[in-house]
Amino acid sequence: MIMHGEDWLRMLTPGIESRLGRIRHALFDFDGTVSVMREGWEGVMLPVMLASICGTQPVQPEIEAEVREYIDHSTGTLTIQQMEWLAQAVRRYGMVKNPLTAAQYKAVYLERLMVRVRDRIDSVKQGKVKPEEMMLAGAADFIKGLWSRGVILYLASGTDHQDMLNEATVLGMAPYFTGGIYGALDQSEANGKERVIQRILDEHHLAGDELLVVGDGPVEIREAKARGAISLGVASDEIARSGWNQHKVQRLARAGVDLIVPDFTHGEDLLGLFVSPLG
Repeated sequence: MIMHGEDWLRMLTPGIESRLGRIRHALFDFDGTVSVMREGWEGVMLPVMLASICGTQPVQPEIEAEVREYIDHSTGTLTIQQMEWLAQAVRRYGMVKNPLTAAQYKAVYLERLMVRVRDRIDSVKQGKVKPEEMMLAGAADFIKGLWSRGVILYLASGTDHQDMLNEATVLGMAPYFTGGIYGALDQSEANGKERVIQRILDEHHLAGDELLVVGDGPVEIREAKARGAISLGVASDEIARSGWNQHKVQRLARAGVDLIVPDFTHGEDLLGLFVSPLG
């Protein structure tokens, strides 16, 4: 693991330096990578899943361990896919007589999650909180820096499409993602990250070194690696909006990430790695 400066960048893939500097397109995950509107979602999903599986019976340690591991592994995937896993787990354990459908489990989860998300959105809209305070440190400037250098930007998330579009708009970031914004569509998996990444490569005839995939979850990192794109992991403390989250470091490393940052406070240095300077 190569560390630079004051440990603001870690390069995990040997020889990755030789592949940098040719980025023409960049795909960003949204939640936990750009936005912290949904910070704490894991703490909402865990009890929903445990209650759905166990019902009124005590939660067994092995069940909790399995659910925690699944949530961690599935970070970045479509919410409906996570709920499909939940529906299967409920049937597999057989502790509940009348299991719900994946869509119904998703509705329960979102009802609880969106209470805090709507409060955060309202705080920004009412001017109580600046948009930057609902994003990782330096994220807005890094995105604008790529955009100003002619990089085509895309936004993708397992969050429902309309919700993500609304949140990106509230944060003032939507106009920079001229390549497209791809939130989850339950009736179709067309906006799954693996398909979005493949479409970008195919439609623009890109070599892998020309596409940067930025995210905090293993899903987008694995899909980027599988297709030869450059992957930048973001292992940030979402509460502080900056600084290392060592659990995310380990998770991203297991996914095979090329480079990791704790936040975007060294955005200018990052831009220098990926794209040519202005002018």
